[in-house]
Amino acid sequence: MLHEAFVQLVLEFTKDEGRAEHCWLEIERHYAAKGRHYHNLNHLENIFERLTEVHNMLLDFKTLLFSICFHDIIYNPRRSDNEAKSAKFAKSILTSIGYPSEKTERCLEQILATRHHQTSPNSDTNYFTDADLSILGAPDEEYQKYCQQIRKEYAIYPDFFYKPGRRKVIDHFLAMEKIFKTLEFRNRFEAQARRNLLREREVLQR
Repeated sequence: MLHEAFVQLVLEFTKDEGRAEHCWLEIERHYAAKGRHYHNLNHLENIFERLTEVHNMLLDFKTLLFSICFHDIIYNPRRSDNEAKSAKFAKSILTSIGYPSEKTERCLEQILATRHHQTSPNSDTNYFTDADLSILGAPDEEYQKYCQQIRKEYAIYPDFFYKPGRRKVIDHFLAMEKIFKTLEFRNRFEAQARRNLLREREVLQR
């Protein structure tokens, strides 16, 4: 579904079908890279599904579609500038197909917003970051699988290094007055997300 939607959107700005497919293959290549246990195409499909469910609340679904596809295209567990590099990658692609500059800038803002997941004055950005975090409110079994996938992505780090870092991430979310910024996502995921995070934190302390 995401592949088809992406290609059709690119073709609105360039009639070169080969170019559109090449753009998608670049996305596919990055997200299928070795070590991508969670931040892969399944993650993108999940965000796409979550946002499709609230489509009538969104102002610019086209820009959000690009944000979905590019927000984790650069992902290196050793680095802290993945969002910035992903935004740079997105800008190069969007510029090359002639996507409007103001919409491109909004896409870059949305990608950068996934670093801290703070409330944005732009409602689409809040829906996007909420969809990105929706895994936190998943049922127990699915959340446990997510935890395992994240641990595999950070397999280069031993427990004595990984656990404090992961607890810091968890504490960041638990300290938020509201993890989810939109009413729809908050009603659906907030309570379960806090239960999941607290439970994971307890496990990490063992």
